[in-house]
Amino acid sequence: MKNRLLKWIAGPAAAAVIVTATPASAQTTYNIASLADFTGPYADIMKDLVGARRAAIDWWNDEVGKGLGIRIGIKDYDCRYDAAQTASLWPGIKAELNPVVILGVGGPDVAALQGRLPADKVPMFMSTGSYGYVWKPDPWVFNPRPTYGHEASAFYEWFRGARGIKGPLKVAIISSEASPAYVDIAKGSEKFAKDNPDKAEIVETIYTEVQPTDLTTQVGRLIRKGVQVINIQTNTAAVVATRRALQALGKTDIPIMMSSHNGLIASGKAIGGMKDLEGDYEVYGMAVPTDQKSRAHDFQQMLVAKYKSQANWTLASIQGFNQALVALRAIEAAARKVGADKVTGEAVRNALLATPLTSEQTFGILPNLTYTNEAPFPVSGLTVNVATIKDGKYVIAGENAPVPVINKW
Repeated sequence: MKNRLLKWIAGPAAAAVIVTATPASAQTTYNIASLADFTGPYADIMKDLVGARRAAIDWWNDEVGKGLGIRIGIKDYDCRYDAAQTASLWPGIKAELNPVVILGVGGPDVAALQGRLPADKVPMFMSTGSYGYVWKPDPWVFNPRPTYGHEASAFYEWFRGARGIKGPLKVAIISSEASPAYVDIAKGSEKFAKDNPDKAEIVETIYTEVQPTDLTTQVGRLIRKGVQVINIQTNTAAVVATRRALQALGKTDIPIMMSSHNGLIASGKAIGGMKDLEGDYEVYGMAVPTDQKSRAHDFQQMLVAKYKSQANWTLASIQGFNQALVALRAIEAAARKVGADKVTGEAVRNALLATPLTSEQTFGILPNLTYTNEAPFPVSGLTVNVATIKDGKYVIAGENAPVPVINKW
């Protein structure tokens, strides 16, 4: 190679580093744009989420990238969980880093960039559940989990089996019209129930304030309708208000089902103690951060010991690991297909669509994943895990529950 190869690497200190590739030690550096929220509504979990991303990249560079002749650089950008901020920063991010991959945080990043990425040819990898309104072919934004409706429906089927319920499970949904994502969460479950009346019945969908304080009247109505599970995949405030209402009405045996972003640990802190969530559940298509031994936990502990990772063992860190590992494995597959010095964002996307990702490749953090052009998430073969509070302890209640097929809504 006659000419020096100059690349920008954004490392932990976001400093510029020049890498010189020579025939004796050829190495190509590619960059990842790490969208974050250091000053917005999810600032409290960014240490674990971003820390997990960086730890996974440190591991990959050392254990995989060296053998391929590739190094991955990463730089964080505070988008404040705001679509306008993400949209305004993106042209500068693209010009500065020329990234082959973007790691997003949530819905605002999708809203800001999903229309631009096909032209920019840079795939974005998320860590969250997906939504029906982005369920479109030829995606450039990818989720490792299906929609929240899919995850909830998998729980309904698992719960029916666990409780021996023969007829349809009577489900209530508590949501809000303040967010398109919150509305979509309800629509997904409603679609499953409509198409599978023998498996689930939505007794009522309650749209309330985005952060309700008193739901006693509404919950009393659900109890009279015979509700068996209350779906709350919105936020911790809704969980607290619903649990307080059930306590006031003497019906603490009716469980609440939550997601990852408002799960048992977060809602337990909000309500003042895990004991108040005894018998409640959380569900999602990724590993559960309990203290029980698992491949995923072993991976996190190795990163702490060997790579000085600052990411705690939390749902936020699992989300950071899941998106980073999918992105890294896609980069790895692209390098093997087109060559280590020819990786582009488009090559990464093409490799992801052509190369199934096994659970072993993500250390059990995710199930097996097979992406297609049909949707931003794998449309078949996905599973979920279920956690609960039992005798005051955070434990796994169910593993690898299959995600049912849901028609698009």
